[in-house]
Amino acid sequence: MTETPFPARSEADWRQAAETALKGAALDKLVSVTADGIRLGPLHAARTGARALRGAPGPWKALSRCDHPSPADFNAQAREDLDNGADGLAVVFAGSGAAYGFGLARADSGALHAAFDGVFFDAGPRFRLEIGQSGQAQAFAALVERAGADIARADIAFGLDPLDAGLKAAGEDLSRRGFAGPFAAADGRAVHDAGGTPAQELAFALAAGLAALRGLEIPPEFRLAADADEIATLAKFRALRLLWGRVEEACGLTPAPIRLAASSAWRMMTVAEPYVNVMRTTLAAFAAGLGGADDVALLPFTQAIGLPDAFARRLARNAQLIELREARLGAVADPAAGAGAFEALTEGFCEKAWAQFQAIEAAGGLARALDQGLVQQSVAEAAVALKRDVARARAPLTGVSAHPHLDAERIAVLPDAPAPATAGPLTPFRLSEPFERLRAEAERLAPRMFLAAIGPLSAHTRRVGFARETFEAGGVRTISGDVEEFRASGAAMACLCGTDEAYAEHAEAYAVALKAAGARAVYLAGRPGEREAVWRAAGVDGFIYAGMDMVAALEEVLARAAASG
Repeated sequence: MTETPFPARSEADWRQAAETALKGAALDKLVSVTADGIRLGPLHAARTGARALRGAPGPWKALSRCDHPSPADFNAQAREDLDNGADGLAVVFAGSGAAYGFGLARADSGALHAAFDGVFFDAGPRFRLEIGQSGQAQAFAALVERAGADIARADIAFGLDPLDAGLKAAGEDLSRRGFAGPFAAADGRAVHDAGGTPAQELAFALAAGLAALRGLEIPPEFRLAADADEIATLAKFRALRLLWGRVEEACGLTPAPIRLAASSAWRMMTVAEPYVNVMRTTLAAFAAGLGGADDVALLPFTQAIGLPDAFARRLARNAQLIELREARLGAVADPAAGAGAFEALTEGFCEKAWAQFQAIEAAGGLARALDQGLVQQSVAEAAVALKRDVARARAPLTGVSAHPHLDAERIAVLPDAPAPATAGPLTPFRLSEPFERLRAEAERLAPRMFLAAIGPLSAHTRRVGFARETFEAGGVRTISGDVEEFRASGAAMACLCGTDEAYAEHAEAYAVALKAAGARAVYLAGRPGEREAVWRAAGVDGFIYAGMDMVAALEEVLARAAASG
């Protein structure tokens, strides 16, 4: 055995070092709790769990999303993607849950012929259909037949809704034509889009999968959302394979590999500082691919702004190609296996999701659970908690609620206007929307906040920086300086920024001076504590501090700005 210069350390050694670093605080301070109530510690021992292997050996397939409403422009997208390295296409039809305002507008034979002119269906590409109705899948199948393709070699996931009354007839028709499927899609993405937790998304997908199995007697393709929380995403994808194996065993079936598809999450996409979306979607592909997704499709970074142009689409395509062909991330099967934290989270998701799946089945299955509002209620409760965490910056959004950049360049998108969202049992939203509404209002009002620095630079830097980020998250531009410089700044509002000691000595006098100099509103960066009444009496109108509801506070700031003219 090769000797190492590093001494062996035990968990007890680590705990002792951690307690010393925490200066007496409990180690529980290092424990985090997920949205599903799963506790994750700072240290997990290696452990062995069931393997979550991809359905087919080798790396995942990189799909490009095609969603242009015009058949001719859709065709240009499809051919450019396939010519430049995409392994297949996510074919988005208008009205599908994944359309987000766009998608191929028509599914008649003429439109489909124009949209797929020059595309070979039996030459290797994978096609994942994002449909709004079963007729779109049937029309696509007819197109493949008319093209003279070898149907047995066509790799098409048709995306039929397991809850559609016509599922059985549509699936049987596709099977008779010679298509191999998968025909139905057990799609949990709507839960994620609406603010649901990983376990809720998994439970929904399981229930949809069981509905498809009952209707067609063959397994569906599973579809999950992948977001920038790479640890949770990777564990969620691993958990789905293990959970479905348990369903198969309960049904008396021999567990077989499933087809698992990933799409980058809609709710994480932002209009503000959209280039950060490139990092978010790249992380999503990384996590889903390493978690065992068979194919991954990414939203281009401008998707929340409008219809993405060729540049945005190229970045989405190449992000995956770099991960696959340069970093070779798909070369190892289930790389998280044995890692304590990933195994613990995977196991936690399995336990939580299985319990919720059982509740759905106890209600009579997914269709009845939706009719009763059972799913919607639990997802809505999770969404409330998620929105609260975003508003309080406990779940910070880079470029939006954290490190905002008000002078970012305007990003170009194609001129097509998005169509209204299709109503469904679960309402999608984006996490950044409250801050984007604030910024739109701030752009109209053009308010400015003077950051009145108290004391030397070393004393006020931290709170000046915090105040700047807080106000600019809502689109309120800031300018900093000494209290005496307020009148010349041209700002209508001011915020005191200094240490707690400086506030105790100067806050009252400075608040009075700022109001006398014309400040319509005065804020203080810090928690007020027991001196709140005294400071308010001196003219302080509000307080900003870590953990507050930033959205509510910024709404109040903009309301004061509007009232002051």
